Amino acid sequence: MTPFYPEGGGQTGDIGLIKSKNESIAILDTKKENKLIIHFAKELPKDINAVFIASVNRSAREDTSRNHTATHLLHESLRNILGKHVTQKGSLVTSNYMRFDFSHFSKIDKSELKQIEENVNAKILENIALKEHNNLPLSKAEDLGAIMLFGEKYDDVVRMIEFDSSRELCGGTHVNSTGEIGLFKIISEGSTSSGVRRIEAITGKHAFSYLTEQEDLLEEISGLIKNIDVKKGIEELIESHKQLEKQLTSFKKANTGNIKERLLNKAKSINGITVIAKQVDMDADEMKNLSFQLRKEKNLIALLASKIDGKALLSLMLTDDLLKKGLDASVIIRKISQEINGGGGGQPFFATAGGSNPEGIESALAKLQEFI
Repeated sequence: MTPFYPEGGGQTGDIGLIKSKNESIAILDTKKENKLIIHFAKELPKDINAVFIASVNRSAREDTSRNHTATHLLHESLRNILGKHVTQKGSLVTSNYMRFDFSHFSKIDKSELKQIEENVNAKILENIALKEHNNLPLSKAEDLGAIMLFGEKYDDVVRMIEFDSSRELCGGTHVNSTGEIGLFKIISEGSTSSGVRRIEAITGKHAFSYLTEQEDLLEEISGLIKNIDVKKGIEELIESHKQLEKQLTSFKKANTGNIKERLLNKAKSINGITVIAKQVDMDADEMKNLSFQLRKEKNLIALLASKIDGKALLSLMLTDDLLKKGLDASVIIRKISQEINGGGGGQPFFATAGGSNPEGIESALAKLQEFI
């Protein structure tokens, strides 16, 4: 005989200890195979014939029971608030948190989530007592309105867990009354597949710790923005950020124009073609914008290079009149990108390449001039 509950019905197995006079073995998990309860440990007892006392980790069991009962209350609330089409598609109940998968056709909005959360907490405050029906005929459970999972095979005699109007067939552990759950807090809601949603939630001390952390975070934010009205302070920061972004965009445009003029002034003429081949301190978007500004020129080919996060980036532009002469930026970029241990491509008038060797940038710039 063992007091350990094995994994089943979405609930994880118990942990704890088995002790003899001479040793103590930690039980890390408990599962059931062929009607035998198996205890998992890192090592076997030295004397397997000794008498052992099995002790379940009480704190973990109680936390798991809180989450399992909360799962039942959540299931009923979902059906009452979202509709009777909601059916369980899966669950996981641990000592730290619970998750519940269910059928539903759309994202649950914040107001509905709040209503569901409030409904579960209201049942917790009612301190509804557990009614455990063991050895209950399946037909009787059906008459009592017990929720049964579609496709699940049940024995003729079942166990039904009842908390007022919440009635489900279940073999897991539960609290003696809903008040023991303490607090229920939804921490996430999302989709797992088409038509299936998932809610993750916490209870008891884990829910309290979560709310305490959120409160501490809010106080920290309040101290950073130095505003009594936290919401107003954040809104002012967002607006200030938008204005700074506008100023930065204007500055970049003006700076791009200045760089364009400097590049044109230092451009070389090779075989009748104006050539710009320079390394610049720009990101990919800035190089593209500058290249497109240079495209308005005549008889010009521009290769810009930049070193970003330890890698090389090339940007090559040809003016339209050069395209008529048979030049193709995507072909040229593939040849010169070999110098940076990379590759690239694009359109005939504009192509880019990336490579792992930024030390090869100077060689790439020189190779374009050789090509022309």
